[in-house]
Amino acid sequence: MKLEYRWLLPSVLLGDPDEGRPVRRSTRDWIVDIVIFLVACGLAVLTLPDLDGLARPLRISEQVLGALTCASVWLRRRWPVTLSVVTTLVSTAFVMVGGAAAVALFTVAVHRPFKISGILLGLNLVTLLPLSWWRPDEELGPVWSAGVGFMLVLLVFGWGIVVRSRRQLVYSLREQAKVAGREARRLERERIAREMHDVLAHRISILSLHAGALEFRPDARPEQIAKAAGAIRESAHQALQDLREVIGVLRQPGDQGEIQPERPQPTLADLASLAEESREAGMEVTLRMEADQAPESLGRNAYRIVQEALTNARKHAPGAPVLVAVTGGKEEGLTIAVRNKIGWPSAIPGTGTGLIGLAERAELAGGRLEHRRTPEGDFVLEAWLPWPT
Repeated sequence: MKLEYRWLLPSVLLGDPDEGRPVRRSTRDWIVDIVIFLVACGLAVLTLPDLDGLARPLRISEQVLGALTCASVWLRRRWPVTLSVVTTLVSTAFVMVGGAAAVALFTVAVHRPFKISGILLGLNLVTLLPLSWWRPDEELGPVWSAGVGFMLVLLVFGWGIVVRSRRQLVYSLREQAKVAGREARRLERERIAREMHDVLAHRISILSLHAGALEFRPDARPEQIAKAAGAIRESAHQALQDLREVIGVLRQPGDQGEIQPERPQPTLADLASLAEESREAGMEVTLRMEADQAPESLGRNAYRIVQEALTNARKHAPGAPVLVAVTGGKEEGLTIAVRNKIGWPSAIPGTGTGLIGLAERAELAGGRLEHRRTPEGDFVLEAWLPWPT
């Protein structure tokens, strides 16, 4: 929250003892305390005409107790229950204490749960009866004096309950905002992790295959070595570009609040170049495209699924033919099937999170992903993604 608006909130909504921040009175709290103190003093002054005709000792006692209870209002935040009990009991016989008793009851209603404030409400209602009977209003009489007193006490208590409810609502909304913020950050971290895995694993696996070819074929022709070195350079360059893009997302915007536009994301039309890139790395890839032109979001998810499937094939079945089939349209959705023979794993280490990430990507898009081994010894990965409406 902006600093210039913090004074508008009570201290209970500013400090958080669980986070180690002290709870101190805000500017608003000081203003409210001063106003409430003046209100208690004003109510005590309004009762001065009721002291006419009383004996001098009783009149002095009223004035002294009225002044003391008004001053004790400054303790209402620290000992609200104790202050309410004392002022309520004293107000049974002294009318000038009524203002302080009302303030104390209001404080308890705001700062304590109903199981505590409800008891003090009952105590206030009960103590009105002897005072109304002993010193009733001359115009209203005992019954109507008690009725008016009951109404005022309930009004003060109800006001306190409303204030408490509003504060609890604000606190609840703030906590929900914190939880939502943490959840959004978690989901964004998972999204970035998926993108890093899908993109960098693909690039690095291709780079590893080209480097392996140079290692095991030192007698290759110079043009073949130059071609493999160029492919390594291009793969490393693309991996760095992808890494810069992810890091750019993690960084805060500049002083001007400007965010650099993201590079164009791959679509379904880029699958042909992806297959060709894998062929240049030595894979035997067959691509069958029998799908309508897909929207950008659907095409990006399909591209990432095929990309990770080819990466897994390079890791766990090097040299095995791979068949990629993409079919579907607006009515039936998009189906992706990748099939390859199960071979011997390569030297490229795997983390085991690739298929999990693909399943999460498909589920977030509203689809599903399955993988299995066939009796013929093939590994099949199938994904279905709904067509965006």
